[in-house]
Amino acid sequence: MKQLLSGNEAIALGAYHSGMGFATAYPGTPSTEILQNISSMEGVYSEWSINEKVALEVGIGAAYAGIRTLVTMKHVGLNVAADPFFALATTGTNAGIIVVSCDDPGEHSSQGEQDNRHFAKFAKVPMIEPTDSQEAYELMDWAFKISEEFDTPVLFRSTTRISHCKSVVNVNRERPSNVSDPKFLRSSAKYVMVPSNARVRRIAMEERIAKLREYVENFPLNEMIMGDRKLGVISSGIAYQNAREVFNGASFLKLVTTYPIPEKLIRKFASEVEKVIVIEELDPHLEEEIRLLGIDVSGKDFIPIIGELNPEIVEAGAIKSGLIPTPPRSNTTEVPAVQIPPRRPQLCAGCPHVGPEFILRKIAFDSSVKPSLTPREMTEKEMVITSDIGCYTLGVYEPLGALDTCVCMGASIGVGLGMSKAGIPNKGVAVLGDSTFMHSGVTGLIDVVYKQGNTTVLILDNRTTAMTGHQGHPGTGVSVTGTKGPEVNLEKLCEGIGIKDITVISAFDLETVESTIRRCVETDEPSVIIARGPCALREKIKGTPFEIDADSCIQCHECLDVGCPAICITGEDINIDPAVCVGPACGVCAQVCPSEAIVEMKR
Repeated sequence: MKQLLSGNEAIALGAYHSGMGFATAYPGTPSTEILQNISSMEGVYSEWSINEKVALEVGIGAAYAGIRTLVTMKHVGLNVAADPFFALATTGTNAGIIVVSCDDPGEHSSQGEQDNRHFAKFAKVPMIEPTDSQEAYELMDWAFKISEEFDTPVLFRSTTRISHCKSVVNVNRERPSNVSDPKFLRSSAKYVMVPSNARVRRIAMEERIAKLREYVENFPLNEMIMGDRKLGVISSGIAYQNAREVFNGASFLKLVTTYPIPEKLIRKFASEVEKVIVIEELDPHLEEEIRLLGIDVSGKDFIPIIGELNPEIVEAGAIKSGLIPTPPRSNTTEVPAVQIPPRRPQLCAGCPHVGPEFILRKIAFDSSVKPSLTPREMTEKEMVITSDIGCYTLGVYEPLGALDTCVCMGASIGVGLGMSKAGIPNKGVAVLGDSTFMHSGVTGLIDVVYKQGNTTVLILDNRTTAMTGHQGHPGTGVSVTGTKGPEVNLEKLCEGIGIKDITVISAFDLETVESTIRRCVETDEPSVIIARGPCALREKIKGTPFEIDADSCIQCHECLDVGCPAICITGEDINIDPAVCVGPACGVCAQVCPSEAIVEMKR
């Protein structure tokens, strides 16, 4: 049966048809849809874990217990999960376990661009990469078999383009009826990594890689496609599809097993072509591995090491390097490409993060200092705003421009504490969301208490994980299947950590937001402010929209500083789009207006 599936949908279905019984993840684009698809599948336990480290640790427990397990995350999530990932590489497994890392070349939705293929070589585990949805589906079964045959986790690497693009998949398998029952086989020598056991397992890891090197030589999805033998192209993943479009008629070696690489197959291919090049995204992983075989190869001398590839980029590099001729100019007049107007990233109308970030900009920054891309010294009255990753990070853009730092998930509190302990004279506020606080902010707050810091933490609680698609988390009690369970109470959690100054406020009450922040930053003890308000997009909030009373408007344009997408300016006139405005449920612009010219629309 043929189905049109995205790579993420194909991964989920392929794992299900391979007898997977357990799946864990932390949401993060471009990986999120994998677990969302699995959540509706019968016979599989699935969960959004509190973070990627916990997701993998829970998955390890299931695999040790004899259940085929899938753990998914985006590329930076594997950084969080690195500790258990390397430990699992050492212990091996009982049932098959696959770790899916969805990389994001081009940083479409990420704070950093990294090539997670390095993790496979670093941890000494096998890695496979699909070139389309069909292979994403088929490789799940292969990956589970490799994991069990070689007693190892398998790193399955996808990228944004593979994960999100759809192609036709021949769904040629069904879920087996004899899915394994859980059974843990006691073996302290295998699973308890005290040094005496770890030294033995270390030898086993090297033996495993040696066996895998032989295994991948005959892996059926690695494919030589011989054409013009003047040029041989080695590629993998989505880069292979780009290369096929550009180097029409050349010879190709498509690699699916990208660590370890099939040495004999690569030597055979190289011997049958005059010139070998590698087309790959990001780092020269394959190029360096092939060069270590003593094969003369090029790639990154004409293919960018930064960003996502497409056929146009590959073609430009190939022309510049003389690999293909410059295409002849057409005699017909070319129609210029349509230029899409730029649109700055911004928070939604009615977003509960807008008010607090507007106030942070107001009280933390010297309004007389113009924004600059170059570093500048702060005035004594200014505050440092350390941020985390989430929708609220969009507050860095003008007109809000309210943030100073953003490092990684959960880092805002630790960074703020570090600045304070370093002795800077400025007060500071650490900003993060409720989901991020659960992910890895809790430990930072514990350190604040332990180190007797005076950091003010502002938790923007919109009761969801909004940026990745409104997933639940422990603070909401909503599971991946949508069922409701116990909630972790933010106030009690902070109190249990040792915070005495805890204030819960409405995110839409600007006066209270301002007075609370001003009070908290002046105290000598740590404080937590929970600014609570529902995500307007998730809750589909819609009330009577606001409009501008033209007779009262003094055209001061202060409402524009809110950065609400419902407010626009034409000439000197301010207008509010009634189709976008959520009305009094937000009301931030009305509170900002000094002339009270923003009023509810008259029916």
